[in-house]
Amino acid sequence: MKKIFFFAIVLIACKSNKESNESTDFEIGIIADCQYCDCETQGNRFYKQSTGKFKSAVEKLNTKNLDYTIHLGDFIDRNFESFDTVLPIWNSLKSEKYHVLGNHDFSVSDSLKSLVPAKMGLKNRYYSFIKNNWRFIVLDGNDLSYHGAISNTKKKETDSLFNLLKKENEPNMQTWNGGLSSNQLQWVKEQLNEAKNKNERVGFYCHFPTGRNGAGHNLWNYKQFLQLIESYDNVKFYFNGHNHDGDYLEKSKVHHLTFKGMLDTENTLAFATVKFTKDSIFIKGYGREPSRKLKIN
Repeated sequence: MKKIFFFAIVLIACKSNKESNESTDFEIGIIADCQYCDCETQGNRFYKQSTGKFKSAVEKLNTKNLDYTIHLGDFIDRNFESFDTVLPIWNSLKSEKYHVLGNHDFSVSDSLKSLVPAKMGLKNRYYSFIKNNWRFIVLDGNDLSYHGAISNTKKKETDSLFNLLKKENEPNMQTWNGGLSSNQLQWVKEQLNEAKNKNERVGFYCHFPTGRNGAGHNLWNYKQFLQLIESYDNVKFYFNGHNHDGDYLEKSKVHHLTFKGMLDTENTLAFATVKFTKDSIFIKGYGREPSRKLKIN
């Protein structure tokens, strides 16, 4: 009887170990700045070529067993009808799909701006979701902005924040960037507290970077955001687009990675698969997106 009990315990332990290992490893797809428009090429912005590159990326991602794929903003460059060209390609993805709102996604007629999130399949402009004990927090960096603020309240708060921070003479205080509202920052704090209480790791997705001091593409109130997250040691990464050249730095044990834009080459791809393990994040880059290993501390 003792032997049977012992073997039963061993089997349960092995099963638990196996399930634990399986639950920690998963893979996702990431694309940034498809930025399609039926427009002529301007400099290194190959608008019409985005669809061909986008299709190639989706075909490759469909060969993988991905938990989800996320696009990091600027799905289109301008014109609401541009969505109708790229959405069928996006919807052919086999994995779950998520969107981050970019500044160019709101480069549509004022009367259509409020329709953008729903057109992209979003119920909320900022949101979170949980996978394998990770809480992924998707920010809306256009919440306060001169292109994406829709309500009168948000427009007033946009003016207030912009005029306040403009006095600091930082290069990111451009009208094509944006910021997080006080409501969104409070929501982020609530999300972080909930994740901490549930012992979840946290990763952020946003269109605008926050990591490098004085960078021209930064979220307007990036300093306020960094101050908010610095006391939470469960925050492991911040992934974004917007700066098509890409960037990387580790700051306070958080990996800040800017993915290269798909728009900026005539034929070369730029996308990645990202594998999460217990102690690392493996970026497998395609085209001009470099591969790298990020250690989780």
